[in-house]
Amino acid sequence: MRHILLVSYDIALLNTRQFLLESHGYTVTSAADFADALRKCKGVGYDLLIIGYSVPVTDRQALIAAITKHCPTPVVTLRKPGEGELRGVNESIEGNKPELLLAALERLLAEHAARYQLIHPK
Repeated sequence: MRHILLVSYDIALLNTRQFLLESHGYTVTSAADFADALRKCKGVGYDLLIIGYSVPVTDRQALIAAITKHCPTPVVTLRKPGEGELRGVNESIEGNKPELLLAALERLLAEHAARYQLIHPK
């Protein structure tokens, strides 16, 4: 089962996205603020990080830097229309389009698994 850390400052969006991801077979740990995301990151190996557009851009950039320092994992950000790209992101999805999010997750997780197999063969 693939484990995702999902960060959003909007509880309704957080719950909706968590339900969507869990209904597609993912294990999801949710964080509703910056400190909670950092706390939940320590000591846990996530397969992917998703940061919602309700997180301010400055917090999103700081979270990407802090979390990927502790657990190198692919990062997906959801952004508002017209927002610029962030550094350190594997995928940036504009708007709230579940089908794009799910497709990006499958692709990134497959790429990450293949890369991990090359680095750590069985």
